[in-house]
Amino acid sequence: MATPTSIGPDFQPVTRQELVKLLNQDLAREYQAVISYVVYSQVLKGAQYMNIAAELEVHASEELAHAVTLAKQVDYLGGMPATVPELVTTSEKAEDMLRFDLDAENETIRNYRLRVRQCEALGEYALAEQLREILVQEQDHQIALATALGIDVPDASSGK
Repeated sequence: MATPTSIGPDFQPVTRQELVKLLNQDLAREYQAVISYVVYSQVLKGAQYMNIAAELEVHASEELAHAVTLAKQVDYLGGMPATVPELVTTSEKAEDMLRFDLDAENETIRNYRLRVRQCEALGEYALAEQLREILVQEQDHQIALATALGIDVPDASSGK
């Protein structure tokens, strides 16, 4: 059996009840992502943002699918799915909005990487696999946002 240090320095084993609470926090961030992507996709202005605006619409539907997956898993674990999103930050500047989304994706990726390990420690392997599938899309979102901003993809492996 793996020890916490072999799993990663930020790994903390959790109970099923604590996992439900953490998944509900993740669910609130998915709701936030749906709202921000819907709003940002409609208010981004300028020719340079046309492609990313269309991409954000796709991201919104993917984030909604993530929310449904998380809600199902919270229910499966005996909890009640969260109903309130995290706060959505807006700006008049397109670049700011894209940075807000990128920061949110970085946090989401860090959280899901940790959540996978927590699920596996509890023997919730199917849930861990579903989170891995979500991670693939979240990393795609991260890449698209960094590309739109003309920056390197941030390292989301730590709190950086």
